[in-house]
Amino acid sequence: MMVRNPKERLSKEPLAGRYLEIEEVRLVADLRVMHAKVDELFQIVTNLKARHDEAAIHKYADQAVLGEDIARVDHIYMWFLSLKEETRRTTFGGRK
Repeated sequence: MMVRNPKERLSKEPLAGRYLEIEEVRLVADLRVMHAKVDELFQIVTNLKARHDEAAIHKYADQAVLGEDIARVDHIYMWFLSLKEETRRTTFGGRK
């Protein structure tokens, strides 16, 4: 039995007027978790910036871990930019 990729199981039908398929429900749930975690990261960074100056953060941070964190956030940022660009293309391209 061949298992299809979850990306292939998403319906091509419009969302209006129909129930979501299980893979669509999973995607929505994953997006909700992502939104919560992005908000949590934002709150943590906001509190760090409000309570401590940048020099102290650099002084006390584990530099290797900080570098990894920065690389991960850069990677996430680039992904968000690609989503933003896709939104612009679909919105201004007349497909939405």
